[in-house]
Amino acid sequence: MIKIYRSENGVLIPAEKIEKHSWVLLLNPSLDEINYIEKKLKIFSEFIRYPLDEEERPRVEKEEGQVLIIIRIPMPTTTGLYNKYETIPVGIILTEEYILTICLAEHPIFEDFIQFANKAKSFDLSKPVSFLLHFMLHGTTLYIRYLRHIDRIIETYEEAIFRALVNEEILHMLSIEKTLTYFNTALQGNDLVLSKLLSGKFIRLTDDDIELLNDVQIENKQALEMTKVFISTLANTMDAYVSIVNNNLNVIMKFLASMAIILSIPNIIYSMYGMNIPLPFQELPPLEKTPHAFYILNAIIFAICIVLFFIFRKKKYI
Repeated sequence: MIKIYRSENGVLIPAEKIEKHSWVLLLNPSLDEINYIEKKLKIFSEFIRYPLDEEERPRVEKEEGQVLIIIRIPMPTTTGLYNKYETIPVGIILTEEYILTICLAEHPIFEDFIQFANKAKSFDLSKPVSFLLHFMLHGTTLYIRYLRHIDRIIETYEEAIFRALVNEEILHMLSIEKTLTYFNTALQGNDLVLSKLLSGKFIRLTDDDIELLNDVQIENKQALEMTKVFISTLANTMDAYVSIVNNNLNVIMKFLASMAIILSIPNIIYSMYGMNIPLPFQELPPLEKTPHAFYILNAIIFAICIVLFFIFRKKKYI
């Protein structure tokens, strides 16, 4: 899909054809669309194809006046039972006349960015560096928004995970941990890109651009620190859960062992009375051949069991 925008009175509006100082947006483009843009804008073929690689890492390249900036942005996905986030590459190509952005999927960040730009009413596509930095700031803000949502999910599952009798909550926490790993890797790469841009070797920066770039770096570092904190929190939660599970298992084993000992007393005594040997209340004194032997024997068994029960209860085995 090809979308074209131009700026007018600080607002981004759709355009029917590519003109000077236009923003061309490629979303999941076909081969014909790639070839058309490549010939129309005279963009290096590699610059267009690099961002379409799902595993492409953030970086900056410059060749014959064309600058390629690749960053990774978060994208919500649904896999199986769980909602999670991944990161995908976005390529931004700056030339003297055009701004080209390439993404392998239709990401909602572009519509959000257009709405943000139209509210600000201060965008001028003849200043591609300002466009680039505002877009990167918007992408970093998106990380922070999703991280806050993940924080709320973690707090919810921190309470549920310790009461969990099934693996659903555990699997969800592992999914969140995977998301945070993606975020951490992507934000570190984006931070490297920002540092290279700040050097001034790839794009020309004005004082306003440097100030805006510093703001983007601050937001990116904040998102990176939040990600690291959440990874640490999640790891501690999982470790605590493992410890609690082991402790609960020990408690259950103590309970079962105690009950097995108590229930073994009747079994031992009743087994003895099945043997063909002289036993109390049968052929041995006291009370040999008494008609109340059954009740006396059960009373003794009950008393022994009660004593063992209170002993185990005092030791907190039961």
